[in-house]
Amino acid sequence: MNLSDELLAIIVCPDCHGDLAPVETDDGGELVCQACGLAYPVRDDIPVLLVDEARRPG
Repeated sequence: MNLSDELLAIIVCPDCHGDLAPVETDDGGELVCQACGLAYPVRDDIPVLLVDEARRPG
């Protein structure tokens, strides 16, 4: 996963506006909200910040 620090500093969870933290996965990676726990996929180094695409905490 190749996301710039500048990008990570400005994007937030579209659901609750919490901070997102990058997490490496077998599928490439995801951005996990530190407030609500939603995990947004990163596909081809592009964050997919759609609530409908997010994985719910388990």
